[in-house]
Amino acid sequence: MTSTGTPPDEAVRGPRGPLGLALLAAFALLLFAGFVALGTWQVKRLAWKRDLIERVDQRVHAPPAAAPGPGQWGQVTAEADEYLDVSLSGAFLHDRQTLVWAATDLGSGYWVVTPLQMADGAIVLVNRGFVPTDWCALRGQCAAGPSGEVTVTGLLRMSEPSVMLRRNDPTQNRWYTRDVPAIADARGLRRVAPYFVDADAATSPAAGGQRSWPVGGLTVINFPNNHLVYLITWYLLALMVAAAAIFVGREEFRLRRQSQTDECERRS
Repeated sequence: MTSTGTPPDEAVRGPRGPLGLALLAAFALLLFAGFVALGTWQVKRLAWKRDLIERVDQRVHAPPAAAPGPGQWGQVTAEADEYLDVSLSGAFLHDRQTLVWAATDLGSGYWVVTPLQMADGAIVLVNRGFVPTDWCALRGQCAAGPSGEVTVTGLLRMSEPSVMLRRNDPTQNRWYTRDVPAIADARGLRRVAPYFVDADAATSPAAGGQRSWPVGGLTVINFPNNHLVYLITWYLLALMVAAAAIFVGREEFRLRRQSQTDECERRS
């Protein structure tokens, strides 16, 4: 018994029919177009993210501006105003402060969110900073916070809605996000700004060199920017689909020529 030397799969499979080729080409075209569209979308996202980072960096390092007042609250947006360095004056309402769970470089603890009532009666929630879980306020033995007229500088932040896994529970006084409307409602506050302010770090150290609580100025400004990696990935996948289509096309062309040659040999 002699062997032709032809691999079994090539001996069995001939060129695909027109319908099979059409379906395969349509599928490849759909994949190619989809990957190119996703890559192009990531190009736009990359430009948007770089612009956002640049704008936020300018806001953070600009001199403090007056915090938006009640007449401007309706125009405050995350895109235009978040992380703006602002200044505001008023009196803290310490009896209505809220402790919001936090995890920072200083450990786990709470943000101390205290209403600041301004001269016109409007209220802005101020995140005065971080305190540990055993902070004196939890035992009711800490010194009173700043009283009378104070001026606060810090970064404007937008309200943080509850998250799925750790939802705020106002009835149990358990807070995991700085949800301005929910906190205002739970504390019976009216005319509250739709944003809160992350206060800057205290400028005067506590007596004896001990850390003074709460610690402000811990805002983390971090915008993950992986769009360049994503766009390269999508475009590479598009190129791989194109390369696969070319390979299949050449293989089909070879098989068709081989089929024609075999047919001619049989007829001769």
